[in-house]
Amino acid sequence: MRTHSQQSGLILLVDDNREVAEMAGEFLEHRGYSVDYAADGITGLHLAVTNSYDVLVFDVGLPGMDGLDICRKLRQEAKKSTPVLMLSGKGSLEDKLSGLEAGADDYLVKPFALRELEARLRALIRRDRHQVSTQILQVADLALDTATLRLTRAGRELVVSPIGLKVLAILMRESPRVVTRRDLEREIWGDALPDSDTLRSHLYNLRRVMDKPFDRPLLHTIHSAGYRLGDIGPLPSSYPESSVRREEIHA
Repeated sequence: MRTHSQQSGLILLVDDNREVAEMAGEFLEHRGYSVDYAADGITGLHLAVTNSYDVLVFDVGLPGMDGLDICRKLRQEAKKSTPVLMLSGKGSLEDKLSGLEAGADDYLVKPFALRELEARLRALIRRDRHQVSTQILQVADLALDTATLRLTRAGRELVVSPIGLKVLAILMRESPRVVTRRDLEREIWGDALPDSDTLRSHLYNLRRVMDKPFDRPLLHTIHSAGYRLGDIGPLPSSYPESSVRREEIHA
């Protein structure tokens, strides 16, 4: 296995379009990254499981095994938490939800600019390398071990994507305070902000996994304010804006 510097990273690119793969690979290697390549899903899954990468990049449409199935097997069977960027020519909300539900952290629609690809990869690497310090976060019967990334509710183990875990970690640390959408996006993706559907899709998946099977919801959307986590009812109409965590508004 090749080594890499802290400034770059080791990336697995799985895409059966050789022209796209060669163009992206050459660009990333020129920018200081090391890139492994596979042209089919079975080879890609083998490499992803047996090697240690900073980011995995899967095309959705692959021979042998598609990118969605690879991601599901990585998350559910191999228990790999390596960040995953999904590539696809389909960009509807339903397509993005399918990718994120399979365990992807981000979703990039073809055709894409190579600089945007690098920005998305850099954001995923940066967030993965700067995990919160080891601790058990607890809100009601929901618990997250930030060392093992094990998430449970009422003793039942839950499986969500690494970005979903980061969203939860932020909301759990701030609970029961409200966190604005902008603050969540900035803390997770930095300056490489995703499109408007990405955070919403991750929140949808979190609700599906951690709220829907249980009696009481923990993840709440506060209209015109943001999101909060807690086993409490809706905010009263007199909820003070000063307690809402938000960016400073400049005139």
